[in-house]
Amino acid sequence: MLRLLLSLIAALCAAVGILAAAQAAPSEAAPPATVRLLNRDIVTLRATVFDATPEQRVWRIEQRLRDVPASEIDAPLRLLDVHTDGIQGVQILLGSRALMTLTTKDVDAESGQTLQHLAEQTRQRLEELRAAYRDTVTGANLRSGLLRAVVATAILGVLLWVGWVGTGRLLAWMKQKRDTWAAVHAHVDWREFMGNVLVYAVRVVQVGLAALLLYLWLTRVLDGFAATEPLAQALTAWFFDTLAWLWRGTLASIPGIATVAIVLGLTNAVASAVQVMFNGVRDGRLRLPGVHPDTSTATRRLATLTIWALGIAIAYPYLPGSSSDAFKGLSVLLGLMVTLGSAGIVTQGMSGLVIIYSRALKRGDFVRVGEVEGVVTEVAALATKIVNIRNEEVTIPNAVLVANPIHNYSKLAGTHGTLLSTKVTIGYDAPWRQVHALLQQAAAATEGLRTTPEPRVFQRALSDFYVEYELLFAIDKPIERIPTLSRLHAAIQDAFNEAGVQIMSPHFFAQPERPVVVPKSQWDGVPPAAS
Repeated sequence: MLRLLLSLIAALCAAVGILAAAQAAPSEAAPPATVRLLNRDIVTLRATVFDATPEQRVWRIEQRLRDVPASEIDAPLRLLDVHTDGIQGVQILLGSRALMTLTTKDVDAESGQTLQHLAEQTRQRLEELRAAYRDTVTGANLRSGLLRAVVATAILGVLLWVGWVGTGRLLAWMKQKRDTWAAVHAHVDWREFMGNVLVYAVRVVQVGLAALLLYLWLTRVLDGFAATEPLAQALTAWFFDTLAWLWRGTLASIPGIATVAIVLGLTNAVASAVQVMFNGVRDGRLRLPGVHPDTSTATRRLATLTIWALGIAIAYPYLPGSSSDAFKGLSVLLGLMVTLGSAGIVTQGMSGLVIIYSRALKRGDFVRVGEVEGVVTEVAALATKIVNIRNEEVTIPNAVLVANPIHNYSKLAGTHGTLLSTKVTIGYDAPWRQVHALLQQAAAATEGLRTTPEPRVFQRALSDFYVEYELLFAIDKPIERIPTLSRLHAAIQDAFNEAGVQIMSPHFFAQPERPVVVPKSQWDGVPPAAS
């Protein structure tokens, strides 16, 4: 019983589906199709007649027209009204041969055309098709078309050769003048720039002239044969329609282009005024609340970027074609690229702003970041460049720079100089007053140390084996930090050796019987010659 019930339900569903398909089929109208022979449109069919779609009717009509024997080509074309199975139409006959039947449903309702008018128009086009066929099979017309094609090809070859050689010589002369201007002027001269622009302009003109000549040749050759004459006419119509479209588009875009020019001009004026204002803050000629001279350049760039972003956003809707799908697709593509690749860039950029607005360093400062020590040559949006003592340029991403402590030896150098220190360990048997005096004596003998503030000595630790002394001093040139320390260390060794005071480095397991010093008589000793 259950199987029987399921079978009935399945049969009922199938019947409903078949009925729905049968009811939906008539509502789906077949697309129109056009009868076309010898590149000529004869008539467009829209009706389905006796289960024959427009495409099937077109195929049958074209087949009948191709099957017309040569002996019947000159037969008269006649129109005959027909009424079959409630269908009203007009039959077109060539002599006694039926070519096609047009119905009232083949008429384009929106054009206001009648069936009789459509039938008469089709008959005229068939007359034109017959005349074109005669011209196609006539030997005289073929010879005339071939002759015109040969002449047009010869003229095309001569014009292409003359144009290509002439523009080639002109380009060679222009390149020579451009290279001469570039060799005379070390910097980029405006004449060199204009020379490049003119060279590319001549190349564009050269290609454009060649394309125009090929277009004229093609239309001339196609126009010489009856079968391809409609193609020539279509090419000509397309060319002039394109020129008219470009002209209309140019005229229509003039107000938008003028608006864009005005908006961008005002934007440039505002950006220039902001630039002058922040340059005054940078040079110390102007003061603005919350803007430091060290951060004025970065603030100026951010303000200029914001102003231009607002200007472009205001001007964008007035650009010709801004609402087209191409512009929309490009905007989506750029947005996707920025979204996918901006994470790291934004991190570096924000880190750069932190560095700039914290005034941790600037160009020309002598700094130490981690293991890198040198002079800052560039503080950019994404990275900072430092040249070390070995003249190596080290690029540090701003995110790494923010994550590490920055030792700036130049920032306070203008007031008290850059403060440095060095340590030395001396045994307890040396009087501390003598050690202080020796360290200050070595500092006074070292070139590059400032006398103000005066070098000072501190006892940093009383260790198990020695006393740790630290000499604190200031230098004028932070970039000379390493050479100055080297000279100071040499002076300390000389002073302690001359005084006979032992430096307790390295450690000893047992105190030697005599002080571990270098006698003054051996200070200038010459190393033994290499064997």
